[in-house]
Amino acid sequence: MNTIRTTDQAQLFVWSDIDPDHEADFNQWYDREHMEERVRIPGFTGARRYRAVSGSARRYLALYRASSLSDFTSDAYRKAFTKQTQWSVTNFGRMSNTRRRVMNVAQEGGFGWGGALVLIELVPDAIDDGAVADVLAEVMAKDGVLRVHHMIPDIALSTPLPSENTEGRVLAPCIAVDVSSEPIAEATLRQLTEKLGGAVREAETFRLMWALDEHDLPAVQD
Repeated sequence: MNTIRTTDQAQLFVWSDIDPDHEADFNQWYDREHMEERVRIPGFTGARRYRAVSGSARRYLALYRASSLSDFTSDAYRKAFTKQTQWSVTNFGRMSNTRRRVMNVAQEGGFGWGGALVLIELVPDAIDDGAVADVLAEVMAKDGVLRVHHMIPDIALSTPLPSENTEGRVLAPCIAVDVSSEPIAEATLRQLTEKLGGAVREAETFRLMWALDEHDLPAVQD
């Protein structure tokens, strides 16, 4: 299970905050419209939503899995942006402190999704892929660690949302680790930050809110 493999798959993450006055509507929009819309795009295989447990001012994280980076340049993906619902337009405008990154899942180990997640942004070029693979294999050997991902941002595809401050914007590679519980997430975060040292740019733990797989969705009726 702890074998680290290379992949051609892709993952989009949108990490943002929302004014508490609009938080209920924001969550309803994600849960009742936005996640389904994105997972129905051909090539997208699933999505997960998380809420921050430790760290940053950004409280919400959404991860969308796709078969390859080319799924983010397809006609279907472009169409999703040209036909936004008013509910989507409203909530995109309410997001704050947002980071949107389209990533190649360069290395991965394990399988499944955990009840908690560790997300570490790395300082660009601070550590090479071989060293990352060694760290991921070591982490995979720990009880409660289910899946590890090393993601590299695509510069052309990681266009910012309007709510992202582009001054000094950094497209950082990331390590994400799915684990079975929040205490294991905290322990894994400590282990990784100690192991990676100065290569860590930012680190956070999250709890899973819910996950949606492409196979969960019923066919659209004509």
